Amino acid sequence: MTPGNNGASTPEDDDPFGYLYADGQANGAQPPSGGYGYPNSVNRVRAVGTRQYGQQGTGPAAQIPQQQGAYGQPNPHYAAPETLPGGAPPAHTAQQPYGGGTGGGRGRGPNTKGLLIGAIAVVAAVVIGIGVAMIGGDKEEGGTGNEAGSTPSQSQPEDPTPSASESGKDNEVELPKIDAKALRLEGGAVTASDIKGAKADGGVYVAGFNKVGAKVVWTINGIEKAGTYRFYARYGIPGVDANATLVVNGKPESRPLNMENFGRTPKGDWEKGWQTTWANVNLTEGTNTIEVVCNQGNRCNANLDQFWLAEQPPN
Repeated sequence: MTPGNNGASTPEDDDPFGYLYADGQANGAQPPSGGYGYPNSVNRVRAVGTRQYGQQGTGPAAQIPQQQGAYGQPNPHYAAPETLPGGAPPAHTAQQPYGGGTGGGRGRGPNTKGLLIGAIAVVAAVVIGIGVAMIGGDKEEGGTGNEAGSTPSQSQPEDPTPSASESGKDNEVELPKIDAKALRLEGGAVTASDIKGAKADGGVYVAGFNKVGAKVVWTINGIEKAGTYRFYARYGIPGVDANATLVVNGKPESRPLNMENFGRTPKGDWEKGWQTTWANVNLTEGTNTIEVVCNQGNRCNANLDQFWLAEQPPN
């Protein structure tokens, strides 16, 4: 190089657009033809495609032939970097099948089996809850149909077959009981057995009680303790109400012995009309007498079957 004007002092002072300005044109700047705009400037620009990877040297022998072929078609002159010496190994990325499932690369959908099991468990819990609610709410109410209320009247129906526990559960000795044929009969009362249903021995009952003056007398021995007892009477009626006067130790009770049609049996049907009633009586220690009498004003169309005593239930 000569001390002449060789362009910009340094490559970084070269102005590639110097030919556009008056001072650049005065210094001989020309439009670029391969280098910068100044004559003899440093040429650091290389045309695209003039470098070939994997080869050394410059010049026409090192240039890559012009690429041919349509867009998207493989180029015989192209070599992927991983095929060159020292190139990076090929990287394979396996696509994960949709659903993230396993088992031979097959995708897995929603867990329908788990959802089904959960639904069945919920239904089973509801069914069990309903069953428990039904068991707890289906208790039957009501009694035997002959039970007295908390404040019973003096004469009401009771179980027609007294047990030993009912008649003397609080005593060591069972309280007395008597059949009709063992009673003392007065005033035209007689025994009979033609109507079925009497529980006295042999089916014998007291008939002829439906006239004024008829009477049955029960003498009771062995009352160990004075007090109030329940006097039970089993009777039969033809589907209509009846009553009688109750006399204890010679003293008539203020209320009659109620022999009502508690069972609502058909009128005229004596066989279906057997029922039970009771009344409170005050007895003394030792011997007592209870009379059932048909007095004036009583409705005495009834048959008498059995009498028995029981402890007065606590209030």
